[in-house]
Amino acid sequence: MDPENICFTAADTPMAQQALTKLRHRYGHTPAERADVIVALGGDGFMLETLHRHMILDKPIYGMNRGTVGFLLNTYLEDDLPRRLARAQAVTLYPLRMHATTSTGESIIALAINEVSMLRQTRQAAKLKIRVDDRTRMAELICDGALVCSAAGSTAYNLSAHGPILPMGSNVMALTPISAFRPRRWRGAILPHTAKLDFEVLEDEKRPVSAVADYTEVRNVIRVEVTEDRTVTLRLLFDPEHNLEERILSEQFNG
Repeated sequence: MDPENICFTAADTPMAQQALTKLRHRYGHTPAERADVIVALGGDGFMLETLHRHMILDKPIYGMNRGTVGFLLNTYLEDDLPRRLARAQAVTLYPLRMHATTSTGESIIALAINEVSMLRQTRQAAKLKIRVDDRTRMAELICDGALVCSAAGSTAYNLSAHGPILPMGSNVMALTPISAFRPRRWRGAILPHTAKLDFEVLEDEKRPVSAVADYTEVRNVIRVEVTEDRTVTLRLLFDPEHNLEERILSEQFNG
């Protein structure tokens, strides 16, 4: 890759905006539609926003950390950026597609790069029936919720919920319960990326549930279907010495 036209975009924080001004002055700026690559300045949350915002353009995105965690981002350096971009290695991601149906019959479709989660809306625990590829695998899960994540999202909310870390390229998804009450010892499942998951909300009036695809939230759902969408391709660029696969592997050895 030999990028000549770079689009710079940044979070609204002072640190990210300061970096945006410096980099645009030094390297110029091209609108995203005509750029060879998009450089995102911020944290992981802003990287997710950038991926969603520019999804239809099919442009490679290179992030530099001007936020906090920066799991999906490279180290921020102002020097020699074109050379870094030329050397960067691409990782291909496919989002999850959520199809949620509400108690009023409304149908909402949204894409998630990290995870799709079902969450209780009140003090009452949620009750979920789980089907995988049209076969009932769990007739009743009593819990605070459940989530389905991609490999890239396995180190986010999924990890906080004690779900497994998934290697990139493993072609699997994780199904992880959130504070499961019954069955208490169920820790979730690892499923092939081709699996179709179907969550039915039981006793939805007494135990309302919301569904969230990254930052798209749908309230009072009665059914949520989740599949991987391979018609949408996302390309993230990483420095060779610190790529996403290495980060995911290293995360498994961090306490």
